[in-house]
Amino acid sequence: MERVEMLHLSPPNEKQKLFLQCRKKYIAFGGARGGGKSWAVRTKSMLMALKYAGIRILILRRTFPELRENHILPMKKNLNGIACYRETDKAFTFPNGSRIVFGYCASEHDVDQYQGQEYDVIFIDEATHFSEYQFSTLTPCIRGVNDFPKRMYLTCNPGGVGHMWVKRLFVDRAFRPTERPENYVFIQAKSTDNPYLVRSDPGYLEYLDNLPDGLREAWRDGRWDIFAGQYFPEFRRETHVIPPRTLPDAWPRYRVIDYGLDMLACYWAAIDYDGRIWVYRELCSPDLIVSQAAGAMWERTPDAETIRYTLAPPDLWSTQKVSGRTMAEEFIRCGVSLIKAPNQRVHGWLALKEYLKLWPDGRPGMLIFEDCKRLIRDLAAVQHDEKNPSDVAKEPHEYTHSPDAIRYLCAFRAMGAEPEEPEREDDDERMDYDDAMLGGALSEEYLTYGG
Repeated sequence: MERVEMLHLSPPNEKQKLFLQCRKKYIAFGGARGGGKSWAVRTKSMLMALKYAGIRILILRRTFPELRENHILPMKKNLNGIACYRETDKAFTFPNGSRIVFGYCASEHDVDQYQGQEYDVIFIDEATHFSEYQFSTLTPCIRGVNDFPKRMYLTCNPGGVGHMWVKRLFVDRAFRPTERPENYVFIQAKSTDNPYLVRSDPGYLEYLDNLPDGLREAWRDGRWDIFAGQYFPEFRRETHVIPPRTLPDAWPRYRVIDYGLDMLACYWAAIDYDGRIWVYRELCSPDLIVSQAAGAMWERTPDAETIRYTLAPPDLWSTQKVSGRTMAEEFIRCGVSLIKAPNQRVHGWLALKEYLKLWPDGRPGMLIFEDCKRLIRDLAAVQHDEKNPSDVAKEPHEYTHSPDAIRYLCAFRAMGAEPEEPEREDDDERMDYDDAMLGGALSEEYLTYGG
C-alpha cells in the first residue's frame, strides 16, 4: 500500500472510476475524444501491477511513438523509485515480480509475434486503430496458470479500421454464438466527463464544437452510428456481398491487379447485361516476384474462362533500373498481357463509389462474392485522407491494395473507351440480381437475407 500511495494519482472522474472498478472480461472505455482514456489505462495498469504480485500486463498501441508519449514517459514519472524501466525490454519491472510490457503493431501481421505468449491483462489503447484480425489474435493471449482473473481493457473512439468490430461487440452488442454477452461491457465517456480537460484546455471543447457535422458527432458526442473517416459508407455487407454461384459465360470477364513486392492483389470480375460489376474471385498474396505472380494468376484462371483484359496500374510501365525493362514487359514475358488502367486516384474512388451506390432500380452497381474476404474487409476499413478528404488514406497500407485494384476497374469502365457489350442472345442465360441473391425466384428468404 505504501508504494500505491507514492504514485500521487489525481482522483478519477466518474467514468474513469467505473473503468477502474469494472470486473468484466472485456471492458471498453471511450466514445468521444478527451474523455481521459490514456490516464485510465496508465492508472489501472500501475495499480494492478502493484497490488498483484507476479502478473504480466501488456499495453498496446499502433505505433511506438504513441506508446512513448502517451504512456511510457508519464509512467516513468509516476513510477520513479517504485519500478524500473528497461528500454531494451520496453517494460517496467516491479519489486513484487509484476511486469508492464509495451508493444505496438504498426502493420497487420506485427500482432503475430504475440501468438503463444501469455498475459494476465492486455490493454489495447485506441482499439479502433486495430483490425478484427489483430484483436482475435490477441484474445487467446490472456491466459496463464495463476488464479488472477484474465481481462482485456480497450479504449476507443468512433472511426478507424477497427470501428465496425468494436461497434458490433460493445455498442450494438451483436454477438456471435461463440461470444458470451455477459463478458462484454462498454463505458461511454464524453469530453465533458473529464473535468481536468475542461479546466486545463477549454479551447479543446470549442475545437470539437467547430468540427464538420460527421466528425463533431463522432469525436465530441461519441456517436458510433457516424463512422468518422470511413471512405465508403455506401458499402454494406448485407447489400453487396453474395454467396458464390456460376455466372453466364456470355458476360465479359476482366482481371485487375495491384502489384508490388509487398502484395499482389488480383480480382476477377464479370459485367452483366445491365453493366453491373460482379467480383467473383480473389487472389491476395505477399512477396511474389513477377513470374510467381503471373503463375498464380494463371493457376486461378480456368482454361475455359476468357479474360477480355487484365488491367494494371500505370507504375508497372516504369523502367526498372536493374533490368532496363518495365514490370509490364516482365508480365508479358510470363504470359500475362496487361492494359494500363487510369490512375487518377480521386476519379477512380468516385467511380467506385458510384458502383457501390444503389442504382435507380434499387440494386447496387457492384456485387462481391463472399469468399473475396480481403476486399470485403478493406472496403469497410479504408479512411479519408486527412489532408485531402477526396482521396483515400494511404495508411495503413495493407488495407489499400484490394480497393486500389477495384478502383482501376471502375475507372476503366467509367471512361467508356472499350467495345460495346454483347446484346442478350438468350433470356434463359440471363442471371438477374434477384436470382443471384436467392438462387432462383423470389421467396420469403429475400426479405431476411443478410439479417
